[in-house]
Amino acid sequence: MGALHAGHAALIKRARKVAGSGGTVIVSIFVNPTQFGPREDFSKYPRTLSADENICESHGATAIFHPTPDAMYAPDHSTWVDEDRVSTPLCGAARPGHFRGVCTVVLKLFTITQPDAAIFGLKDYQQFTILRRMVRDLNLSVKMVGVPTVRERDGLALSSRNTYLTEDERNQAPIIRRALEAARAAHKRGVRESEKLRRLVWQIISTASLARIDYVEVVHADSLELMSKAEGRVVIAAAVFFGPTRLIDNILLT
Repeated sequence: MGALHAGHAALIKRARKVAGSGGTVIVSIFVNPTQFGPREDFSKYPRTLSADENICESHGATAIFHPTPDAMYAPDHSTWVDEDRVSTPLCGAARPGHFRGVCTVVLKLFTITQPDAAIFGLKDYQQFTILRRMVRDLNLSVKMVGVPTVRERDGLALSSRNTYLTEDERNQAPIIRRALEAARAAHKRGVRESEKLRRLVWQIISTASLARIDYVEVVHADSLELMSKAEGRVVIAAAVFFGPTRLIDNILLT
């Protein structure tokens, strides 16, 4: 959605690697209105196209697709793409309608640009899982490629929304990653009860005075179903508010 940073640059670099030196890399930049809720930050979402163009060019993009909302949605638009299983927990429970907007716009972008492969960051693990399911269920000929989260030196996941944080909020925000890493360490020591891991993450994040936890959940890495035992491929996902800014992160346990 624009306001590109080093995390997006990593996606562009991976896309160039997948495409090869002679292939085409298209970066879509579109602040999609249909994935914002009525009390969310669509009007305030950062729009920095000139800086975005420089990042795209310097990291190997061939072209930028930057449509207007009017070009993407007719005034009487009435067709939606709605995945109704892996989109229901986690952020889906907290942001009704969000993933319907995501699926709809991504399918439209796929239809318009006709990609062989699509590159997504894994910071929003649920989004990647939903879109991978959409590609499978609708028999789309797009290879889905996930790229690990790029982080600040203190562990905070890069996000365009980090610019909303006050200095004090920014100083506290890395607690999310520290809590998830503590859960991974506990899992390596043999802790398998999901509730113990969940409680550990919750308790550590709660030590940050400005943090307001939306959710912490332990889910299966493919189905996103809640798990009583953290065995097999498991993801611990968290969403935390610092002021009005909602940050998400996750960690994969195997």
